[in-house]
Amino acid sequence: MSTSPQAARSGTPPLVRAGSVRAWGLAVRPRTLLAAISPVLVGTSLGFQRAGTLNVLVVLLVLVAAVLMQIATNLQNDVGYTVRGGEKAGSRTGLPRATAHGWLGVGQVRAGIVIVGTIACGLGVMLAAYRGWPVLVIGAASLTAALAYMGGPKPIAYTPFGELTVFVFFGLVAVAGTEWVLSGRIGQVGLLASMAIGGLAAAALSVNNHRDIEHDRLVGRRTFAVVAGEAGSQRLYRALVIASFVFDVAMSVRARSAYLLLPLLLLPIAVRLLRDFMRCPPGTAFNEILFRTFRLEFWFAVLLSAGLLFARMPD
Repeated sequence: MSTSPQAARSGTPPLVRAGSVRAWGLAVRPRTLLAAISPVLVGTSLGFQRAGTLNVLVVLLVLVAAVLMQIATNLQNDVGYTVRGGEKAGSRTGLPRATAHGWLGVGQVRAGIVIVGTIACGLGVMLAAYRGWPVLVIGAASLTAALAYMGGPKPIAYTPFGELTVFVFFGLVAVAGTEWVLSGRIGQVGLLASMAIGGLAAAALSVNNHRDIEHDRLVGRRTFAVVAGEAGSQRLYRALVIASFVFDVAMSVRARSAYLLLPLLLLPIAVRLLRDFMRCPPGTAFNEILFRTFRLEFWFAVLLSAGLLFARMPD
């Protein structure tokens, strides 16, 4: 069974058969995987510019590993929130969780996390054979962060550091790490690119936390939005989106290439998104703002990657 348009708009849980592909899709959340694909895309373009060649197999290994890390995070988020009883307190406006509604068992999802994590570790070993032991450190840190986001005695998701964690792992680590795996180097342009992509990834999480601010207070989550309040949460979202375009301009200046300004074509879309975020009514309407932010990040990555292919990288 599938979600009706009316149910999607109202926030009513969809009708889903237990254990179905649809149930797993709700736990995996494919639309969020753009956050994993975008940094690898940019890092690949940076690596190609640095090395002058492209090892397609290595790129595929990095991409699959990044997607698997995102899937592990989503699965852990689903089961961890349910185990802590987050769905039982108050009225939640986020996307439905498969374990909370009984569409998947807690044991099933935890088994899925083990399978996904094992495959990701296997890919990490293969990449380590290509580039060296630091790949294992990057992979271990990424997997730990994925599981710790909603797992362990003090989940990251219950602290004000969720956006920072996303900025680091879906920006600095993912972009610069991909550049390094492919070329053995990380340049200043790569660091600026990783901050730009990381900023937009963190902005997406800030939408999620802003949407759920009232519910999170009830269940004891001390997210940045809860700690800073609604006005502070709005300022964070604005700052993250705007900073990404500032980093883009800095990249262009550092590389002395106008090609790197291609993401500025998205400025009208970003301005409308910021306006709609500020005017969005509380509740499920923020879900569309969330997915629009993911799409902004993806197209920013596409245009930046295209510009990097034509720009000349400074030493």
